[in-house]
Amino acid sequence: MKAIDVRTPMELLLVEDDPGDVVMTREALEDSKLLIELHVVSNGEEAVAYLRNEAPFGDAARPDLVLLDLNLPRLSGREVLEIVKADPGLLRIPIVILTTSESEEDVLRSYELHANAYVTKPVGFESFVSVVKQIDDFFLSIVRLPGRQRAG
Repeated sequence: MKAIDVRTPMELLLVEDDPGDVVMTREALEDSKLLIELHVVSNGEEAVAYLRNEAPFGDAARPDLVLLDLNLPRLSGREVLEIVKADPGLLRIPIVILTTSESEEDVLRSYELHANAYVTKPVGFESFVSVVKQIDDFFLSIVRLPGRQRAG
């Protein structure tokens, strides 16, 4: 696989059904050091269709990172995670669980399903934005992702 130039926008898929959290995530990513193309789907079925380039997402860009809520309509985040990590064509896409759940059972199950990280959404705008910026800094600036050279 050929490495992508770091000047190419990072493709980030946000799987989130709360419009407020979508707005806060967009705002947090506006200050990113990298070019980020944010794509948003609002339920688990759309997430799987997006990742598999199924209708209506036939031309969707392959994400470099997925931020996945657990509590979604249609298919839960757990179900999405299980489907993605069982698919040889998708399993290398890093998935960060970003959810309100603090349940130890959810944490353990997410890692058993091969989530790359589990982050509990903080309450409050400033804290939420700070957490998203830290995810951005870590996964999109520090970590080397498959098919991409590290920025900087």
